Amino acid sequence: MRQELPAPGRTPANGCRQALFDGRTFDVSWHLDENRGRDRTRVLAVEVGARPESPRGYAAFADFADLAPAAAFIRDRDGRYLWANHAYAHLYGTTAEHVVGKYIEDFDAHADAVQFRALDQEILARGRPVRHTLGYQRSDGTTGQAAGHRFPVREHAQTCVAGIYVDITEHTRAMAQRREAEENLQALRDHSGLPCALLSANGRVVQASAAAAELLETRRSDLVGRRAHTLLAPTPDLAQLHRRWNGLIARRVRRVETSAVLVDFQGRQRRAQLHLTTVGRSAARARNVWAVVTHQSLAHDAHAPLTAAQIRILALLAEGSSNGEIAASMRLSRQTVDYHLSRLRELLGAASRPALVARAYVLGILAPRAWPPRSATATHPLSST
Repeated sequence: MRQELPAPGRTPANGCRQALFDGRTFDVSWHLDENRGRDRTRVLAVEVGARPESPRGYAAFADFADLAPAAAFIRDRDGRYLWANHAYAHLYGTTAEHVVGKYIEDFDAHADAVQFRALDQEILARGRPVRHTLGYQRSDGTTGQAAGHRFPVREHAQTCVAGIYVDITEHTRAMAQRREAEENLQALRDHSGLPCALLSANGRVVQASAAAAELLETRRSDLVGRRAHTLLAPTPDLAQLHRRWNGLIARRVRRVETSAVLVDFQGRQRRAQLHLTTVGRSAARARNVWAVVTHQSLAHDAHAPLTAAQIRILALLAEGSSNGEIAASMRLSRQTVDYHLSRLRELLGAASRPALVARAYVLGILAPRAWPPRSATATHPLSST
């Protein structure tokens, strides 16, 4: 040392002094060690301005804080920066060295500086940490948001204010956009008038529009959570619908146009044209499917399923074919055609040929937007993934 400690006996038994060694400054204190006798003195030297080592790893923590992605700072009571890490300086488009020694007003607008000083004083008065979210003006002129903690610390023998924050501007913006999209989707779902439902991958109703609940003669609360297959009549084309559904969930296709016979809560049936679209593109399997009813037939009590020959006769009838032309086209006798027509009038409750055609359309037996007339269960094109 350049300054020697006084010899015992010529100076007080306890004292302190600043000393220089190898270009570094130390605060040196000494006191009499009574446990070891009056000629024994205990000396402690602490480097001024150094980061003291401790069992808790203070220096390692300080190095970590310098490079942490969360913005952190320490300010004194006057709003002067004693320390800031790189992430904090980056918020203002500068470096940590440029921040230290400056005041709040050197970086923040007047209104923000007043807010931040008030928060500092609140921390000093309370003496305990506070978690909050605050807004600030970013270096590019836009408004940012940060969330974190502000708390009291001891620095240079005085109580100061420290803060550590994470910039949540982009997260907040993304969440606001998501909420807006959900609100728009909900408005479209509830006010478009289209019966639609969001189905889980295992076929359970997750969401449903008011029109869907009305279509099925129930309340929306009773519809949500129900298994979709309980709303379908056991028709011959149900197996084809299951295959298409599995293709959607496995992402072999993204959209499907098909039809199914729905059963409402009163037990009545109606054929519905369905547009099925997968939701969620990132997963290997689709998480959800939107089902939208684009066309629906008249509700009716269940009747015996029609045979393929009977549906073909109705299609030819709708096309304007005579009984003889139907017999020739299907290679049937006139008597067989007459029998089928009589049976159809009984099943569909129609007294004439025009009435048969009309009933075939309103009950969803024939496709409503197809010419020449064809069965509503005929294959629909699948869109590519």
